[in-house]
Parts: sequence; structure tokens; C-alpha cells
Amino acid sequence: MKRLVLLTLNCLLVHMVLQAQNQDQIDIARVGSITTTEGHESHFTGNVRVNHTIRGGHPPNISGGIVIFEPGARTVWHSHPKGQRVIIIQGVGWVQQWGGPKIEVHPGDVIWIPPNVKHWHGATTTTGVSHYAFAEIHENNGSHNVENMESVTDIQYNGR
Repeated sequence: MKRLVLLTLNCLLVHMVLQAQNQDQIDIARVGSITTTEGHESHFTGNVRVNHTIRGGHPPNISGGIVIFEPGARTVWHSHPKGQRVIIIQGVGWVQQWGGPKIEVHPGDVIWIPPNVKHWHGATTTTGVSHYAFAEIHENNGSHNVENMESVTDIQYNGR
């Protein structure tokens, strides 16, 4: 299942790059050339690494990457002006919409978060999770694709 998800995602990414750029050459970002950063505390709680797989205008209106959460790590409450697609690739995680239940997610699950829906996602307390995350860049606001809000409290995260 994991290989099928990765193959489908890779095909989608190649199609998006070629369509958005209308170019006649394949552009390959080689393993080891992709920038990995620690998740900034204004965006995350806990230990998080972000591999910036879609940057630099390929395609110009999408940003995205692989986000790796250690157990207990999560995003802050946030929203995306054009929505967000998350594809779980490893581990077990949670996603929650403001006012809704916390939902467990597993490898192969594909999540769509509609535009401007306040939410968070991340690992469970005992299991890390990795996912691909993609968001369209808001055309009227430069490179804006996310509105970060307050941290998810331990009470909210633990469901108490």
C-alpha cells in the first residue's frame, strides 16, 4: 500500500511540475539535495523535521514537503487559504478540525482540509508519524499558504 501511495504521489508531482512549468525537460531533485529543517516553534510543538520537496517555483503555485513528527509532536492550530492535502506515509497520527473530534490516521490515508478550516495534525503520544503536506499558494498574498494560530494545548492534544 505504501509503495502504491508513493508511486501515485510521484506521478502526480511529475505531472504537476510539467503542467505548471510547461517545460520540455524533467527536473530531478536528487536525494541529499533537498533541504531539511527543524520545525520552528511558532509552527510546531515537539520534535519535527521538514523536508522541503516542493520549493523554488516547481510548480510555482504549490508548496509542500515531507513532515516527520516524533511522538507527541504536532502543528499549531492553523488554516490554509486554499486548503491543504496531507498523505500519511508512515506511523500513526492524529488530525483535528476546530470543534470536531480528534481522528486517528494511518499510512495510505489521504486527508483534504478545506480552505480556511482551523485544524492541527501530528503524531500520537506514543507513535511518530510522517506525511506529505501540500498547499496551494494564495495568489493575492505572495508566498502565503498558511495562517498559523495558537499552540494546541496539552489538554486539547490529549483529549481531556
